[in-house]
Amino acid sequence: MIHYLEDLKPGQVFTSPSYTVTVEDIKSFAANWDPQYFHLDEEQAKSSFFEGLAASGWHTAAATMRLIVTSDLHLPLGVIGSGLDSLKWHRPVRPGDVLTAEIEVLETREMRSKPGLGLARFRVVTLDAGRQPVQTFETNLLVPTSGQAA
Repeated sequence: MIHYLEDLKPGQVFTSPSYTVTVEDIKSFAANWDPQYFHLDEEQAKSSFFEGLAASGWHTAAATMRLIVTSDLHLPLGVIGSGLDSLKWHRPVRPGDVLTAEIEVLETREMRSKPGLGLARFRVVTLDAGRQPVQTFETNLLVPTSGQAA
């Protein structure tokens, strides 16, 4: 189901499929985007702050984007954001962790400057298999009204 601005209600929660983090994923992402030893070398990572191999927070953020896109939140324009607020990483993501995302509608408003388009504010919580948060943030996404179908 496609969700237009008027379909989104505060408190509504959308869920994602799961993503299992692998050693290879962690190292590949880190090699390209965050080449720190605690993301790349299992032996050296043991003596780091993380006490073992940990995914980059940016890897977690990128994985969360995929979880949002593949969730049951289907927006007419796709997932087009205007930024993130309050991005927090609560605990390290480890090889074998299974992540899911919960995307909660906080509020919606039609844009005065662009009738037919609005902003929907969401809280996104990325959870591990034990339902412990590993990352949270809030974001505004661009969503048309049904009268302005893309």
